[in-house]
Amino acid sequence: MRTVAGLVPPVTSCVGRRAEIAEIRARLDQSRVVTLTGPGGIGKTRLAGEVAQAVAGRFADGGVFVELADLRDGALAPNRVADRLGLHEGPNRSVRRGVLDHLRDRNLLLVLDNCEHLVESCAGFAAEIVRECPEVTLLATSRQSLGVPGECVVGVPPLVVPDEDAEAPEESAAVRLFADRAAAAGTGFRLSAANSGEVAEVCRRLDGVPLAIELAAARVRTLSPRQLAERLRQRLGTLGTGPRTAPERQRTLRAAVAWSHELCSTAEQELWARASVFAGSFDLEAAEAVCAGPDGDPHRVLDLVDGLLDKSVLLREDHGDTVRFRLLETLREFGAERLAEAGETEWTARAHRDWIDRLTSRADAEWAGPAQLSWIGRLRLEQANIRTALDWSAACPAEAGVALRIACRVAEHWTLLGLNSEARGWLDRALAAAPPERPERPLALATAGLYSLWHSDVQLASARLAEAEQAADPGDVPLAAFIAYVRALEAMIRLDPRCAELAAAAGDAFQKLGDVRRELHPRYIQGVALAYLGDLETSRRVLHRAVELSRACGDHYYRGIVLAGLVQAEVQFGDADAAERAAVEALQATRRIGSRFQLAYRLDGLAWTAARRGEHERAATLFGAAATVWEAVGSSAEVAVVLPHRRFKDAARDALGEERFAAAFAAGRAMGEKRATRFALGEEEPARPAAGDVLTKREREVADLVASGLSNKDIAAKLVISRRTADTHVQHILAKLGFRSRAQIASWVTARR
Repeated sequence: MRTVAGLVPPVTSCVGRRAEIAEIRARLDQSRVVTLTGPGGIGKTRLAGEVAQAVAGRFADGGVFVELADLRDGALAPNRVADRLGLHEGPNRSVRRGVLDHLRDRNLLLVLDNCEHLVESCAGFAAEIVRECPEVTLLATSRQSLGVPGECVVGVPPLVVPDEDAEAPEESAAVRLFADRAAAAGTGFRLSAANSGEVAEVCRRLDGVPLAIELAAARVRTLSPRQLAERLRQRLGTLGTGPRTAPERQRTLRAAVAWSHELCSTAEQELWARASVFAGSFDLEAAEAVCAGPDGDPHRVLDLVDGLLDKSVLLREDHGDTVRFRLLETLREFGAERLAEAGETEWTARAHRDWIDRLTSRADAEWAGPAQLSWIGRLRLEQANIRTALDWSAACPAEAGVALRIACRVAEHWTLLGLNSEARGWLDRALAAAPPERPERPLALATAGLYSLWHSDVQLASARLAEAEQAADPGDVPLAAFIAYVRALEAMIRLDPRCAELAAAAGDAFQKLGDVRRELHPRYIQGVALAYLGDLETSRRVLHRAVELSRACGDHYYRGIVLAGLVQAEVQFGDADAAERAAVEALQATRRIGSRFQLAYRLDGLAWTAARRGEHERAATLFGAAATVWEAVGSSAEVAVVLPHRRFKDAARDALGEERFAAAFAAGRAMGEKRATRFALGEEEPARPAAGDVLTKREREVADLVASGLSNKDIAAKLVISRRTADTHVQHILAKLGFRSRAQIASWVTARR
């Protein structure tokens, strides 16, 4: 069975939705866009997950489940999709464009969950996917339809409830759900002839809304079904907390939520309200920092969290050895309303932001150390909360300085996620809001320049650096060193030989400051530049020292980068065996941190060393494996490392010939990243598919037409597709076969014939 990426396995069973699942599956056969609609708590997310798991096998590339509830900016929806697909933005490619390019030839199911608060953005994005990606099917959940052409809207009904005179109420879906959740609460509850009628009344009064039933079932620890029914009889008439114009089921759910709220202690109610400030999930440390309140005791928070877990208000999530908590969106909205009524919204938002401020400060201080791997995982889990804190701070000039401070920290985190343009966007927004005299401004400008360089926007980076230099305090030595480092990177991208001198100055300054973390990347620039300038011995000395510094402090992130610099120096100008040893260790470091961008470099580097050692088939396979990762991160070795890449790739092709090279390259392309990494480290041998097997049916058709001498314009006309689509097909063929020209495609097709 194909898995659905991003879908968290449910901890409870799905009850009473067999007919709905069958209907939605049938709709997906008829329409490329199916939207499940209904009020909060009706079970849209659960139903979408069940359907996705059931139908993923229909799609060659499986399914991808994307949760959008914790996003507040619709423009970031493509970022979330890219994260689930494992894509990064590239130097000349936005995240949105990268997603569309990736999906164009994929056959998969894409689930967009909780679109209602981003409906316009989701609708626009979905329409682009439908238009440009003909083999992608969309399944969305929302409280309203998206309005996309061809959309099929399926209203999710409540669970079937038994009539008052039903002979077997225990057979209804609503009663079975209550019984299942009550038993799961650890109460020893069992449905019986004696209590089934009262359970049925509870379900009728809750109108069959699943979330309301689950909240009521959680109360069987303290109330019997008869007591629940009696209290609901009294309460539901007076707890219509929603607008009088709201649909009846939505008012019923809000009444049930309000009733569950009333049955919490005052302290639990306060924690529920304050927890609504979190985006996505949070851990106990965060809850203690934010939810204790202005005068509360953080030590009480654990018991209160335990109480809300007991009442099914909070959900528990296990992330390795860390437990996190989450409010369902309906309960989060209710808590936010209570927070506003209490007049605590601003205080709690500031407490949340201050917690993120402290968290990112610790991460920044401890990054190059033994806790690095832990911080990589922690910050990824907190990404939604980081966005929320930045959004709140950047919205107000008085707080924008803190946004600058947060956005300047742990640049490596944003790069690992492939979100450099988003990070620069937060800096730009905060710079626009913050008063010009803010002391964080010069560093923020220089950091924005660094993010611009990661996108090869040298002109913008240079302008930002000039602003930073003008605004900087002449006595700020760390800032001067940082600006010198970014200037060195700028010079390296420009192929300016002064980059070695600039990098050496920055590295020396950081060395005097005792800042090992910030010394390491300038040493990489210095070492690589010296090798190309002909001073291999000094290059080796600089790079080996940086490797030892990285090992000594427990860093993995920069160790892989510095070792990759050693690979470039040795494979081009020095010892092939030394290059391979460095390449293997660099890949091992990269595997630990999970950087896809660095993985592309590492696989390419190992391909160079294989070609240099005369292992040409292995080199071609590694070039193919690297090409898949380069594509995923929106870049190309022809841009990032053109000189060694082109030299050794051409050497492998010349040694093997076009057909053998293409077959080995295709074998590498066909490997997933984990298999490619194991192969690169000598832990696994690749399968040997024919080169044509990596091409889709349409790509093989296009390749034949290229070999027949047709231009892209002619191909588009013959196949009745757009010129842009024809261009994309040709580019994909070139990438998949490791070719640079149409002539190579024609030669390969002819040889296969």
